[in-house]
Amino acid sequence: MSRTATRAGRRRPANAPAVASLGDELLKAAAALVAERGPQGFSLREVARRARVSEAAPYWHFAGKEALLAGVAEEGFVALAALMAEVCERVKDPDRQLQELGVAYVRFALAHPSHLRVMFGPEIRDKNAHPTLKAAGDRAFGLLVRAISDGQRAGRVQQGDTEELAVAAWALVHGLSALIIDGQLRRRVPNERAAQRLATKVTKLLQMGLARQSS
Repeated sequence: MSRTATRAGRRRPANAPAVASLGDELLKAAAALVAERGPQGFSLREVARRARVSEAAPYWHFAGKEALLAGVAEEGFVALAALMAEVCERVKDPDRQLQELGVAYVRFALAHPSHLRVMFGPEIRDKNAHPTLKAAGDRAFGLLVRAISDGQRAGRVQQGDTEELAVAAWALVHGLSALIIDGQLRRRVPNERAAQRLATKVTKLLQMGLARQSS
């Protein structure tokens, strides 16, 4: 988690929570608030209330509302990248690896819907303004690019711009994830098991679409 937004030059009150834990508590409260009200219902005042700190306390770690949301998004990308890295380490077959990465993405969305909404929502206007967030997002995307590149070298994935293919793959699984967590597929996906089953079918179609066509 980045601490670059800490306001230098201010003296921390003697009764303030420990610095190492305050930022984590604020992030936890922020994620819970997003889960309950969505990013649009987010306010620093309410985050402070839920974290049981003063209204000024968030500014010791975050420059403002967007910086705190960027911290939530960064947490999400770090967790997603760790999950993707585990898949890449465990599954070496190129076809199965791409499918497992897609299923893992949907699993992440189900487990962390509030993070996913902030990671890709309009509330963070420019990820370049938050370097550690951008780095975390680039790492997650880079793992998918590398998986596609490995598949191309193995002759299992069609040739083409790896980043463009990665964007197409990401868009498919992200779209499915968004539909599920927003309740748009409630009849078809009533529980987590059904979500994983549908994710497996959709990522199988993705795998077929990316497959190298025999001449």
